[in-house]
Parts: sequence; structure tokens; C-alpha cells
Amino acid sequence: MVLPLYLIFYFIAVSVSKESCDSPLVSALPQSAFTSSSELSNSHGPGFAKLNRRDGAGGWSPLNSNKYQWLEIKLEQRTEITAIATQGRYGSSDWLTRYLLMFSDTGHNWRPYRQEDSIGAFSGNSNADSVVMYKLQQPVIAQYIRILPLHWNPNGRIGLRLEAYGCQYKSDVVSFDGSAHLLFRPDPSVSLADRDVLSMNFKTLLNSGMLVHMEEHSGHSFTLELFRGKLLLHGLGLSSKPRRGSSADFHPLVSLGSLLDDQHWHHIRVERIRGLVNFTVDKNTQQFQLPESWSHSEINEISFGGTSAAGLQKSHSRRNFHGCLENVLYNDISVIERAEEQQLSITGNVSFTCTESIDVPVTFASPGSFLALPWVSGGESASVCLQFRTWNRAGLLMTFDLQHNAGTLWLYLSEARARLQIHKTGRIMTDITAGSAHALWDIYHSLSLFDSKSRIHLSCVLYINYIYRCPDTEGGSGCRNPFSVFQGCMRLIRTDGALVDLIRVQQMLFGNFSDLQMDMCGIVDRCSPSRCEHGGRCSQSWSTFHCNCSATGYSGATCHSSIYEASCEAYKHKGNTSGFYYIDMDGSGPIKPQLIYCNMSDKAWMVIQHNNTELTKLKASSGINQHLAHFNYSADAEQIQAIITQAEYCEQELSYHCKKSRLLNTPDGAPFSWWVGRSGEAHMYWGGAVPGSQQCACGLQENCVHPEHFCNCDADSKEWLNDSGLLSHKEHLPVRALAVGDINRSGSEAAYRVGPLQCYGDNNFWNAAYFNKETSYLHFPTFHGELSADISFLFKTSSSSGVFLENLGIKDFIRIELSSPTQVLFSFDVGNGPLEVKVETASALNDERWHHVRAERNVKEASLYVDHHPSAVQKAPADGHIHLQLNSQLFVGGTASRQKGFLGCIRSLKLNGKTLDLEERAEITPGVTPGCPGHCSSYGDLCQNHGSCVEDHSGFTCDCSLSPFTGTFCHKDVSAFFKPGTSVTYTFKEPYKLNRNVSAQSSSIYSDLTLRGENVSLSFRTSQAPALLLYVSSYYREFLAILLNRNGHLDVKYKLQHNRDAEVFRASGRNLANGQLHHLIETQTQLFLIAESGEVDPEIARLNALGFTGCLSVVQFNSISPLKAALLYPDTSPVIVTGPLSESSCGSSLPTNPYAAETTHSLADHVGTVGTGEPIVNAINSDSALIGGVIAVVIFVSLAALAVMARFLYRRKETFQPQEPKAEKTDDSPETPFNTDPNSQSIISDNQKEYFI
Repeated sequence: MVLPLYLIFYFIAVSVSKESCDSPLVSALPQSAFTSSSELSNSHGPGFAKLNRRDGAGGWSPLNSNKYQWLEIKLEQRTEITAIATQGRYGSSDWLTRYLLMFSDTGHNWRPYRQEDSIGAFSGNSNADSVVMYKLQQPVIAQYIRILPLHWNPNGRIGLRLEAYGCQYKSDVVSFDGSAHLLFRPDPSVSLADRDVLSMNFKTLLNSGMLVHMEEHSGHSFTLELFRGKLLLHGLGLSSKPRRGSSADFHPLVSLGSLLDDQHWHHIRVERIRGLVNFTVDKNTQQFQLPESWSHSEINEISFGGTSAAGLQKSHSRRNFHGCLENVLYNDISVIERAEEQQLSITGNVSFTCTESIDVPVTFASPGSFLALPWVSGGESASVCLQFRTWNRAGLLMTFDLQHNAGTLWLYLSEARARLQIHKTGRIMTDITAGSAHALWDIYHSLSLFDSKSRIHLSCVLYINYIYRCPDTEGGSGCRNPFSVFQGCMRLIRTDGALVDLIRVQQMLFGNFSDLQMDMCGIVDRCSPSRCEHGGRCSQSWSTFHCNCSATGYSGATCHSSIYEASCEAYKHKGNTSGFYYIDMDGSGPIKPQLIYCNMSDKAWMVIQHNNTELTKLKASSGINQHLAHFNYSADAEQIQAIITQAEYCEQELSYHCKKSRLLNTPDGAPFSWWVGRSGEAHMYWGGAVPGSQQCACGLQENCVHPEHFCNCDADSKEWLNDSGLLSHKEHLPVRALAVGDINRSGSEAAYRVGPLQCYGDNNFWNAAYFNKETSYLHFPTFHGELSADISFLFKTSSSSGVFLENLGIKDFIRIELSSPTQVLFSFDVGNGPLEVKVETASALNDERWHHVRAERNVKEASLYVDHHPSAVQKAPADGHIHLQLNSQLFVGGTASRQKGFLGCIRSLKLNGKTLDLEERAEITPGVTPGCPGHCSSYGDLCQNHGSCVEDHSGFTCDCSLSPFTGTFCHKDVSAFFKPGTSVTYTFKEPYKLNRNVSAQSSSIYSDLTLRGENVSLSFRTSQAPALLLYVSSYYREFLAILLNRNGHLDVKYKLQHNRDAEVFRASGRNLANGQLHHLIETQTQLFLIAESGEVDPEIARLNALGFTGCLSVVQFNSISPLKAALLYPDTSPVIVTGPLSESSCGSSLPTNPYAAETTHSLADHVGTVGTGEPIVNAINSDSALIGGVIAVVIFVSLAALAVMARFLYRRKETFQPQEPKAEKTDDSPETPFNTDPNSQSIISDNQKEYFI
């Protein structure tokens, strides 16, 4: 059947009207529904305050324009309100520019509406006729609406017309008196499979009480209760056969909400889908997983409002609920309708209306708030009682003068405890403290003062003249407050047992007040939900909150930013050396930091250990056909996946040693052994082979011991064989488990080893793009950082300005730019107007060096960091907008307008811990190229001790070939221990050879051509005296010798002209043969190359015959390092070693570092404090010891025997002069954690000295 067209439109209209909730609510109300604080005249009354009406004087205007005025509207019933619209008074200069919107069910205990949970005020009108409408982010259910003017046209008065929009609201309520409850038994035949949903609204004045208790067939139970103003959802698990005397297994699940005892409606929803539970209170939701045993049980009964006395003993509150429930639905079944129809069990007295007590709180919101109440006590006793709620730990509660000049009583909070003092003539007559400093400040506390003949709590009290909270400054009865001001809420104020009528105070009929919020409690819990991230602990005062980030690994106002680097690669490029470091793979993201060993070699290796990296031996055992091993890693699955994904390369050793124990049974049949990777999938290939091949490394290389098999062990040999290699397919790593078979036969033996997971490289750290056109940019999806946003990147440029990135919204935006060569600007707008954060630098940033920028914005502040310059911080406005709402694409390297584009390189761009792939976008974007060369200009200084920086596509390396040092940054010394029979001979590659019969003239000419300055240096540690340290001679019987004389003094004996006698220069007058480390540096020596003569000075020969016993380190002559060549490259260097030469470390006899001993890679062995970018001292495997806090720096050559003779002639052309040493770069590796500056007085101790010749 085809419906007529008009019927189709009719049904559409009906459907839309049912779904929409935007009908006018005010325009049809009678004038009696409008009330106000006052009116200017009858024609300015509140009944004329209807939108677009011109009745009366065209709107409402009060008698006086001040912040104590209000306009109130009573709707026909409780209604769902979705929008509000305002207008000024018609044809006038009277309108509101800012106002508060309040709601209530009773006309009392008003609740302010807050936008974004922070902004209480709405922006009003700019003229009398235009309409400004706000759609409420969350609809409100209320019967009363109140408008409180805050600001108005300064050239006019308060003037208002308004309209509210919404729709009808259906409400089923039930009231409990604290002893009653409902028992509901769901019909199992209509229950939803694996899904339960419970929703309701509640309101109460009491802070504790059980709302819901659910029992399952399995014996498990769930309890939802209000405890100290918070909602707790917890479970009790009972075993199927509980033993006598056993207690229930209590499982606290989640806590949500706060300040819920405010006599306002709050919404609850609990949804269980199998084992996953979504728990919602008002607008906040937490999700958690139930234990497996709880996931599939059905609920057989639910108790609302409480339970039996025995059930209450299992709750925190130990009491039933006292208050009202509304619209209770369990799986779409209305429990209250069932109760009204008496289809469920009712215990005690319940009513199906919600009777509310009149609770009139008052809010002291500012330092200038106070309340003065006249009070004369006519009886023999006097009392004052009140309840208060505050976040502040200090503040004055009340003060008054005592009769007969007995003094002034002060009752105040100090360190979260109540304290009473009576002051008279400048002295404290009485001092009483009560309460606990650990009291919970999110609930109301009762306070009472009284005096009677039988029990005196206040001295000399006959009657009290006034009770008031004194203003902060002088005023109000001439009092002066010597204590902190009170900010919080009070209610139920009683004098001599009589309740003070605060409504009369509000109407200015009784007492006096200033800057109070009457008939409402304006306290806000800024810690629920907590804005502190990553486990930061939230604390608060009346106007703000604070996050304690200690021991979290994060920093900032909300604990948002990680204090750790994202990889070993990043630590390496800060100059750090091997050691344990905390790695935070996603920065401010959810993945926790993890302690990981960084092996800084030519690559920065991340080493992730597991519980069994040693060789594990297996022997045949009857009845055991397979050995299964599981490996638990020091990082969790999420961290490992992030490490592998981010790394350039990963590998893991997998070794199998076999004796009559087959491995993969190749090429046919099921394998005897296999391993399980990251995803839980079994793999049949072995280390060194390709994935899916069911081979070992020898099969791939075609060199297995048996050509018919692809693994050595599959030959089933009675001799020991092995199949070893590296697994490097990242998608399969790490090895989670290993199954070893074929170990049950007689004579079968096997051993396996699964090494640690090792990865190097950081794809994010070097991800870069080069922008070569000002109009070019990269675009990415919209950046979502509504409450917390952090942006970090590195840049280098020669341009003086340019926009790094920009993202726009309708009104909001965020932008970071280089505004000048010495200024980086971070600007944004979240609805409070544009704000800027600037960092000025002393030096120009357009120097083609890498510079690091990090910007962060959260609900408390915005901050900007540039390199190591002082940061800039901009506080967020109080009670302002907090949500950053963007909708355009994110532009990197430019703007949407193609103006002020950036020219240069941007690298490692991270937004809230996620790295943007700049290189991928740059591949397809004109004017942008992937990658950025030229890293040595920024990182070259990390290469120490004359090491040279070598460019790489992704980073740099340090070339230590011209340095006597080794290591990642040429920072590790090369040391050896010499015995009397030890010698090292280095044969220099001469560019020419001279015969012994060469003429003196030709020799002289040649020497002049090769004349140049040389550097010679050495360090030593010995207890031998006398001893020869260095000797060089020539064909012309000229020589240079550095030695210790019989007194241990350092002498330099030289003969630089063959026709003159040898001379001695005394370099030191103290004994240096004391077993301690000493440094000797000789600079600016002049030499030229001559053939050797073979003649030795007799005194030198006698010393040399004694040999040398001691330690030498970092031997160098110009660019030649003979000791380094002998120890590290003996097969490829022109060196000859005679006698025992062992690598050592020239440490002092009493090392100052207690962690100098060799340690292992075990995570359990580390000790020390973990700091930002600092490795743990005792968590590295090293065989170099620390020498008095500084590793040996420079040493030259040692002649331990006469055969050690260089073919050089030293010709001295100037006198020996002391030289100032160059400061060495501080090395913060675990091996050298102290300052290595030779000028530092704290470093040059008696255990180590340097001598300059």
C-alpha cells in the first residue's frame, strides 16, 4: 500500500517532535511564575521578562543594580532544559553582559550550571534587542530557573528578558527513610545474554548509605554504595564451599564522584558486557575488567535502598540509604513501577514521592566574604552549632566578643584541625584544639560550642553578642582577622538550638553580609575526576588544584610530560654512555617508562633482558617427551611492541646445542622443536634462517654437516653440534616460549640459549623533512589535545622567522613559530582570548644547528621550552574555558594561508607522544624533501679527546682513529700493565729513508723541510724508583728521556745538540713513585725525522736495565697511539709486543667510587638513584675502574726494555714552559660520573696529578 505524501510528512513531523527537545518553556507562563529580588517599578516587574515581549517597561529591572539581584522562574513541573536565551530591556540601555545560571527542584539549594566543568558565567548581550542563545552542553532537569547578574551595561542598568527551551520529563521516584529497601528478582527467562544494564538517579543529604546490592547464583555479589560522598562499586566473592570461619573475598573495584550528598540529583549507570564493566556517575565514566570467574554469572536478586543487617556488615557505610531514587531501570525494566504495582518485595516504609528538607547553605567564595548575625543569649547556657565544608586546611570560622570585656573568641581551622582561642589585651587566655588533621574535607563537618553550669567549654561566657565570619581586612564591627580567611560552605547554623533563617539574611531582613552566595554551596571538586595524569596525586584548595608528580616519571602542572627520553638513541645524542636508563617510548602517552640497558657502541643498542638468558642444559629423562620454557621480559608486552616498532633493527640470539637430539626434523615431517613469538604463533625456523623456511642458518648457507638436512642437529650425530644464529624478523620478536623435543631417547643431550632482545635505531628520532619553499607545508589530521597538549620537535634553519606548525578551529587555534632569530612564540586560544608564551634566547637560533622546542598546554598553564634556556610559563585564567577545540588540518612548516612559511629542517615532531611521519608526507609534497643532513654541527662536540665527527644519514659517529681513546664518543682510555720484560715497539711508516752515510748538509736541508711542532704526553702509576718512563734517541746521539730519579722526582733529561752535554730539567720536587696516578703532558716540542743511531746515554741505559713495572694509559705521539694499536688492533697495526702485556686500568689505590667493581647485566643488581638522563651507577657491565673519580686522560710511550725505541730526534727550539690544560667535556656515563675538568680543585687530588712540561 502506498501512503499519501502528506501522511508521510505527518509521520516525519511526529517523529522529529518526539526526538527534539527545544520547545519554549517560559513564554506561556503566568506572571505569578516570576519572582525577583526587587523591581524598579511595577512596570519593571519580573513578569515582563519574556523574550521578544514589549509589555510593561519592556523587561525586568531591579531597584538597585548590584550583584545581589536575581530573577527566578518557576516552571510547571520538573522539566528537561536544553537551552537558554537572553535579551536586554526593550528600547533601553539596560542589559546584562555576564550572568550566572542556577537551577533547583524546590526553589532552594540552588545549583550553578557550569560549562566545561569550570566556567560558571555566561556571556550576555551587547545591546537591548539582539538575542544571545546558549545550548547547554548537558541538559538540566529542574523546575526552577534563576538568573544572577554579574555585569551589565556600565552606561545603563540591569535589564533582562529571557526564554528557556526544553521538553517534558517523566519521573518515577521512591523515597527511603534509612531502614527500608526493595527486593527485586529478575526473570531469568527474559534476561539479556551476557549483558546487564542498571541505571538510576539519586539524591540525598547524608554522605553514606547502601544504594544497591546484587547477588549472583555463583555466590558473587556486587554492592553500590555512597561512602563519604563518593560512590563505591565493589564485589564479594564467596567460594562454592566456604569453610567454617572463612571470610568473604572482598574486591574493591572502583570509586567515582564526590560531593554527592548535596541534595541534588546524580545519575548512575552500570553496564556489564561479559567481563567488561562501564561505571558512570554523572558525566564521568570508568571502565574495568572483572575477574574471569565473575564474567558469566547471572544476577538472581537485587536489593535497592539497602539490605538486611547481615548484608550491611559487608559494606563500608554499614547503613541503608536515606534519600530518593528516580527512574530505576534494570535491563529496561522499571523497578519503581513494579514496586508501585507491588510486584516485588518491600521492607519498611517507602513512599513514591520525594519529600525534601529545606537545606539553605551559604558559600564564602572570596577573601572578602563575611556574615554577621546579631544574637543575644537569654539563658544560663549558650551554644553555637554549624556544619561546614571546605578544601582549605586553614581559615577563620567565627569570632565574637565575650561579655564584660572578657576577651574575643576566635574559632578557626589550622592544619586541618579546629582550634579555639580567647584573646585579651594581646594575650592568648585559652587555646583548645579539636579534630583530626587527617579528616576528609570532601564531607560536611559538624562543629559545636556551648557553655553550661555543668560543662564549661568556653571560659567566662555569659552571652554572645555577635557570631560572624570576620572579613579579611578591617570592617564589619571593627574586627580585624589575624587568621587566614575561610572559603567554603556552611549550613544548619544554630544559636541556642534555633536554626538561623538565612533566607531572611538574604532578603536583608536580618544580620549583615558581604559577597556571599546564598542558598547554594558553590564548592567544586577539582580532583574528581583528577586532572593529574600518570598517577600524579591531586590536592586542592578552594580556587585551584595541585598535582604531586613525585615518583611518577612525569613532570609539569598536571604530570603530563615524561622526564625520560624515548630511546637509547636519544640518550646517546645527549652524550650519555652505556648504562641503565628509563625509556619512555611514547612520552606523555599511556605506556609507562621502563628501565632498560643501553649499550652505547657504534649503535645505541636497547637490551631487554628476560628470566633465562644463560645456556640451559637438558638431558634425556624417561616420561618427558618435551621441555617447554617460557620467557618473562623486564618490559611488558605493550612496551616491547613499542620498542620493536620504533627501532630500526632488532635481533635475538637463538642457539641449540645437540648430541643425538634432532631439532626441526628437516626437510620432512613435523618439527621436534619450535619457538613462540610475540603474537603467540609458533615458528619452525631457527636463528639465522628466514621466516617460514623450517631451516637453520647452515641450511640457508648450504654448509650443514649433512647435506640432506637443513640443520646440523638433524643429522642426529653422537657428537656435539649446534645450530645458532640471530632472529631478526621484527614482527616475530621477541621469543616468548621455546618447546624442545627429542630429548627422551637414551644418550640424548641438548642445551639451548635464548639471548636478550636487542634493538638499535630510533625511526622517530631521525624522522625529518626539509622545507625549501615558504609556501610549502605538510598537512596531517586534526590535532586532538582538548585538555592536555604537548608538542616537541627539533629544528635548524638559517631563516629569521617562520611558522613551525598551526592548527585552527572555529575560534580556537594553536601555533608555534620562530618570530625572530632569538625568539620562539607559542600562541593559542581556547575561548578565553589569544594567549602567548615567548622564550627569548641570548644567541641566534638561525645558526643551522639543531634546536629543541617543547610546548605544553593544560588546564592550569601553558609552557614553552627552547634548548636549555629558561622556560616561559603562562597561567590559565581562573574559571575559564579549558577545552581546546580544533577542526582544521594540522599544518606543519607553514600555514593554511601559505604565508610566513618555515624554511629549514624539522625533525622528530611529536604531538602528545605520537611521532608524525614527516618523511612519508614529504615524499609526495612539492617543496618538501624527506630527511635532513648535517648533524655534526650540532652533535660534533660529543666526540671527545680529538675524536672527529662523521656524518651519517641518521645521525653521526665519532672517529677515534686520531685519538688515543676509544668508545662511542672517544671517551674510554686504553690502559695496560707493564712488567720488567714487557715491551711495545711501534714501527712508524717513514715517508723517506736516510742512509747512515748521508751528508750532514743534505740532512740539515731535509730536517728544515720537516720541521714542525709536536705533542707528547703520558700518564703513569708506579711504585718503582728510579724508573725510565720515556726515551727517544737519534743517529746524532741526541736524546730525550723522561724518568723518575731515585727519590721518585720527575726529571726530564735531554741532549738536543750532539756537541753539548746532556741537561736535566727538574719537573717535580715530590715523590711520584707512590702508587698513585699522575699525568704528564709535554707540548710544543720541535722535531724532524732522522735515522736511529743505536747509542744510548750510559745513565739511561742503567735505568732501562731495571725495567719498568707499572701501568700506562692512552699512549700517543701526535696522531699515533701505539698502546691502543697494540691492545685493540694487534693484527692490523705495525706493532711488536714482547713479554706479557695485559689490558688494565690505571686506577688509584683507593678508588673513590664504591661501584668500581665489575658488575653484571642483571636488573636485580642495580643500585643508586634514577634521575633524568642519568644511568644507574652499579648497573653496567664494565671492566674499567674509576681512577679517583676521573679516568686517565693522556699518556705517551713507555720503554719497558731497550728494544722499545722510536726513530725520532727531538730537537728543542725553546725552553720548557708550563701549559694550561684544555678542559675535558664532562662524561655522565656510569663509568665516569664525576666532572673531568682538570682545572677543578675538587678533581685534582693527591691521588692524581698533572704535570705540564
